[in-house]
Amino acid sequence: MAKVDTPGDAPARKEYNNSDRTFVRGIHGEYNLKEELERLRARPRVIRGRDLEYFNGPHVFGKHYLEPKNGLGQTLHVHLQEYAPGATSQKHGHVNEAVFYILDGIGAEVHDGIKYEWEAGDVVIVHNNCVHQHFNRSTELPARTLVMKSKPMYLFMNMLFQRSIKKQSRDVHPNAIGFVPREDHHYFPDADHEHEHEQAHAHEENTKNV
Repeated sequence: MAKVDTPGDAPARKEYNNSDRTFVRGIHGEYNLKEELERLRARPRVIRGRDLEYFNGPHVFGKHYLEPKNGLGQTLHVHLQEYAPGATSQKHGHVNEAVFYILDGIGAEVHDGIKYEWEAGDVVIVHNNCVHQHFNRSTELPARTLVMKSKPMYLFMNMLFQRSIKKQSRDVHPNAIGFVPREDHHYFPDADHEHEHEQAHAHEENTKNV
């Protein structure tokens, strides 16, 4: 015999259907392959470091070489970091991986409480969800790294789990007081000559077209 509901009965519980879940939100908008290729081919493929300004400090200074807003790529973030003598970065964590190529200097990482030392020519891997901090082991000389990570793709997928645990201190080593990060024409002495040659060549071409 079928049960008849009475006013005091609890409402029937709806059965959960796994097929109702949405894992990726829809993306809407116009896309024209021809126009996109024309846009990309009109963009410069060589990014001049000397044209970019440093940000942050006083321990760690940076330059952004590639971000989605540049219009050259959508999945990578590539930036330069320069560590002042005796520098200590913020302590933080993020869901995306990162690769650090050490250009010069000596330093160290602390990943989830474990210390790893590095020097020029090494590659440092920061794994997903690793709480980490960067250090310059030299109190006399700066250090420099190139950082490559797929953070934009993680953010696109709404994986926003990133947190600063301990911010960069404003106190620096006495040898780093007034430290100014090296510009590329100091780091690469021949860059000035190359730049002068480019300017002379451009001036010559402009003169021909007058």
